[in-house]
Amino acid sequence: MLAPNKGKNLTIVVGGVRYARYPVKTCLITPEHKDLTAIIKQYVGAHLLPGDIIFMGEKAVSVSQGRSYHKDSIKPSWLARFLVRFVTKTPIGIGISSAPTMQLAIEEVGVPRILLASLAAAVSKPFGVKGVFYLVAGEQARSIDGAADYVIPPYNNYVSKGPKDAQRMAQSISDKIGFPFTIVDVCDFGVHIMGASSGVDKKLLEKVLRDNPLCQTNEQTPVGILRKIT
Repeated sequence: MLAPNKGKNLTIVVGGVRYARYPVKTCLITPEHKDLTAIIKQYVGAHLLPGDIIFMGEKAVSVSQGRSYHKDSIKPSWLARFLVRFVTKTPIGIGISSAPTMQLAIEEVGVPRILLASLAAAVSKPFGVKGVFYLVAGEQARSIDGAADYVIPPYNNYVSKGPKDAQRMAQSISDKIGFPFTIVDVCDFGVHIMGASSGVDKKLLEKVLRDNPLCQTNEQTPVGILRKIT
């Protein structure tokens, strides 16, 4: 019997319609799980009904692609160590507020774009405008996750880049399992749909997942089922 994670509501009403968001517990996903289709079929398949949409957290996808790294294996450049001094640290997420995650951002989008994003953020900051860095740096910088004590071990000591080819991967998995599939990033600035198979209403998905029903600590529920309640 699928149940909501602690502190989360099972259902949400959007546009007068009620939706259930069922988190599904799986094994601990590692780089050995290169075939996420097999994971979906094993843990999610028996619970699916016609009309369901499967959503999966981007970090689990990144881990399966080998894009998660122990923080001690990252060697921050002088630029990463310099820029991170100006990043505002918040209690709601690591983002690029550590030298290792800033280094990953530099590797993902390149030095010129990171410098441009940093300049834009510095100019807009006195006016109280937030999120400009990520607007300029782009999706791959925004999707970087840092090491955090609240994350399930061993990934509490790992930093991750965003998934590679998320859109193509979402469509490929959907074609294999016969259900709509999405890769989602619930981050400091809200919900971002990184990849979605054809026919998925991304705007709706952003609204129904805004309270992060999968959570990000030790729940071990990297995937969920979205179902319209009639």
